[in-house]
Amino acid sequence: MTAETQPLSRKSYATSKTFSIALLPGDGIGPEVVAESLKVLSALQAQGVATFETQEALFGGAAIDATGDPLPDDTLNKCLAADAVLLGAVGGPKWDNPQATVRPERGLLGLRKHLDVFANLRPVRAWPALLDASPVKREIVDGTDLIVVRELIGGLYFGKPRGRKVGARYTRVVDTLVYTTPEILRILHVAFKIARTRRKHVTSVDKANVLASSALWRELAIAVGKEYPDVTLEHALVDSTAMQLMRTPGRFDVM
Repeated sequence: MTAETQPLSRKSYATSKTFSIALLPGDGIGPEVVAESLKVLSALQAQGVATFETQEALFGGAAIDATGDPLPDDTLNKCLAADAVLLGAVGGPKWDNPQATVRPERGLLGLRKHLDVFANLRPVRAWPALLDASPVKREIVDGTDLIVVRELIGGLYFGKPRGRKVGARYTRVVDTLVYTTPEILRILHVAFKIARTRRKHVTSVDKANVLASSALWRELAIAVGKEYPDVTLEHALVDSTAMQLMRTPGRFDVM
């Protein structure tokens, strides 16, 4: 499961017990996931935890089929007006054409940008009952409990210029990797704050030996780390980190 966070600014969550939720079932397994999630919300509402008002909207491939746009204005407006967005899944074989001018994933990127959901939280835990179902040996995955904090709205997905230019002799493509100091600082603070609630260890993964953006990332990680003296910070290159995740995943806490 994935959590994407944004500043809570629309209302005081400490006093409100009624929440509006924009439902985006999307594609594939999405409608099924949202339907099951609604059962959880109904159970919470029945117990008096809170009241949930929901509005469903088209999104992703389903929206392309109906409107030609993966993120129609009506859908975006419902999301901006809601307290939260419950999203199922995006895309599928029907729309899986790299040459298509409109793809479901563009709706997801647009939604992230408009909502400023910059932190993607990906927890990884090895459940005892499923240890033998893993393709990795039981003794390696046993005890794994980590969380990956991924920056969502900077970098290659949103940098400009980007595009394709077809010439007489060859085709040239450009994707631009861009980050600003505020974008990096805020995701680092999310990681350190989460670490304080866990085992107090942050692994900052970068490519600082090659990329200027990663060099800045590491520099800022060191600066932010000084604000959290109770949290241990280590730096790791993405290449070796991929190997260590397969060899000793239990050593990681927050990445």
